[in-house]
Amino acid sequence: MKHLWKKSLALILTSSVVLSACGSSETGSSSNSSGSGKDKTTYKIGVTQIVEHPSLDAAFDGFKAALKENGLNVKYDVQNAQGDSSANTTIAANLVSSNVDMIFANSTPSAQAALSSTKDIPIVFTSVTDPVGAELVKSMDQPGGNITGTVDSHPDAIPDTLKFMKDQLNVKNVGLIYNAGEQNSRAQVDSVKKIMADIGGLKAVEASVATSADVKQAAESLVGKIDAFYIVSDNTVVSAFESVVSVADEQHIPLLASEFDSVKRGAFAAYGFDYFDIGHEAGEMAAKILKGEKKPSELPVQLPQNLKLEINKKAAKDMGIELKPEWDDMAEYIEQ
Repeated sequence: MKHLWKKSLALILTSSVVLSACGSSETGSSSNSSGSGKDKTTYKIGVTQIVEHPSLDAAFDGFKAALKENGLNVKYDVQNAQGDSSANTTIAANLVSSNVDMIFANSTPSAQAALSSTKDIPIVFTSVTDPVGAELVKSMDQPGGNITGTVDSHPDAIPDTLKFMKDQLNVKNVGLIYNAGEQNSRAQVDSVKKIMADIGGLKAVEASVATSADVKQAAESLVGKIDAFYIVSDNTVVSAFESVVSVADEQHIPLLASEFDSVKRGAFAAYGFDYFDIGHEAGEMAAKILKGEKKPSELPVQLPQNLKLEINKKAAKDMGIELKPEWDDMAEYIEQ
């Protein structure tokens, strides 16, 4: 159900987003048959993503793979806010005016903007940490409305990471860098501090950033105050992750992350999961919705599966961390 005024507004706003957001279209092709071989429906999915970085890009790859495996013919209208949160609203209005069949929202601010723009078009999200706190869904089991998806937070990930820091690395002061403007990040930092209080012996030392350009200076401001960095899945910080890696390497400070893509980019370790997998699960949910098998309100929000510890051997060496034999039974190693 689109209103003409929404279309007009979106067309006007579209011109203003050109400088801050980029868009593209691509087609995921495979035959779509309802059994007669004559159903060649091409579904149009609008994609809104807050910024380009490997984790979010991997989630989108997983989403596309799932739809292709389900035999759906899809044309994607991809819009990227390039880290500008204000562009999300414009992108969402633009996708609604384009009469897409579904919106795939890749990040919390992208999903919030999409939900504000339509209560009719199905929305499937991923890379969202706290969908209830972000007021995207009523509950994990019963999302309600026109939206559902997958989250990028496993209930054991933060506790396991903090216990590893304390027990295996003798860390006491943990440096947290995040964008306080991201609800996604505030929720994670609040969880970290609550779990620290439960575990005991750990203290959070925080540094807030507004843009990716602030990340290196924030990391440098923590040198001398912390025993390790812990970078939650904050889009602003992750998009400039190499800035934190350079400081950690230079100062020999262990850097732990919340997902594996950051380990590949130079973090020492993470208890995590693959973003491709949570994107793929979101794609499976999208396929059910497009096929008419389920409504978004009937699909509970899904947690990531297969939490495990991954250690980057090269990063350990660069940060001056000696690998312990007992970690052989705890972790999977990568060498890059």
